[in-house]
Amino acid sequence: MHNVINTDLRGKVAVVTGAGGVLCSSFSKVLARAGAKVALLDINQEGAEAVAREIASEGGEARAYACNVLDKACCLQVAEQVLRDYGPCDILINGAGGNNPRATTDHEYYESGDIDAQTKSFFDLEAEGVSFVFNLNFLGTLLPTQAFAAQMVGRKGCNIVNISSMNAFTPLTKIPAYSGAKAAISNFTQWLAVHFSKEGIRVNAIAPGFFVTKQNEKLLFDDSGAPTPRTGKILAATPMGRFGKAEELNGALLFLLNNDAASFITGVVLPIDGGFSAYSGV
Repeated sequence: MHNVINTDLRGKVAVVTGAGGVLCSSFSKVLARAGAKVALLDINQEGAEAVAREIASEGGEARAYACNVLDKACCLQVAEQVLRDYGPCDILINGAGGNNPRATTDHEYYESGDIDAQTKSFFDLEAEGVSFVFNLNFLGTLLPTQAFAAQMVGRKGCNIVNISSMNAFTPLTKIPAYSGAKAAISNFTQWLAVHFSKEGIRVNAIAPGFFVTKQNEKLLFDDSGAPTPRTGKILAATPMGRFGKAEELNGALLFLLNNDAASFITGVVLPIDGGFSAYSGV
C-alpha cells in the first residue's frame, strides 16, 4: 500500500522504537515511502536490520540501531548517533512495548479456590513481572522521548506519536498490568501534548484494536492455527467482525503527522478498532 493520504515527509528524520515488530515495521515502511529517513530502533538489531533491508529494496532510506528503551544512557547514545547519521529528529514513533506472561492471570474471572490452586491467579502475580510490563510500556516511551524530543525543541513542526491500545479505554481480562500501562500512555500523551504545546511539537497517539502480532499470536490461535475462544470473544465484540491489518493503521499515522491536515490536533488518542470501543455488546 502506498501513501494513502498526501503526506510528504521528504527531508524529515523519523525515529521508530520497536521497529522490528509487526506493526512498527509497517509504520517504518510507510514513513520511508512518504520520503522520511527512518532510524529503526529495536533491542533486537537483527530484526531492525531486516526491516531496513526491506525499505532499501523499495528505494527508501533507513538504518537499524540497537536500543534498549529502558536504558536512558543507551537512548541518549543512539539519539546522538542518529543525529550524526541523519540530522535532528523530526518525528518520533514510540512503538516499543508489550505484555509479559509474568503479569498475566490464567483465568478471566476469579474462580473459587484459585488462590490455593495450581493456577496463576491475581494473588500470584509478582511485583517483578508487573514492574517489567509497566516499565516496558511507560518508561519505554518516556526515556526515548527525553532523548529525541531534546532534538525537537526550538524547531517547529515536529511530531511525537505514541502507541496506546483498546485496553487503555476498557481493561481486558487477564492482563491488568498491560491494561494499566497503556492507560498511562494515553494520559502521558495528553501530558506531553500540553507540555510541548508552546514549542510547536504536536503529540498524539493511536490506539489499535485487535491486530495479530508476534506477541499475541499464541493467545489468538492454537498450535494448529485454529482460533482460540479468546479470538471468538474478540471478533464477537468487534462490529466489523475481523482483525485489523497492519496497513490499516497507516492512514491514521500519516494524517496525524501531516502538519497541514492535522495542524490543530494535539493530545488525542485515536482508536483504530473496527468499532470495538463503540460496541456495548448488545
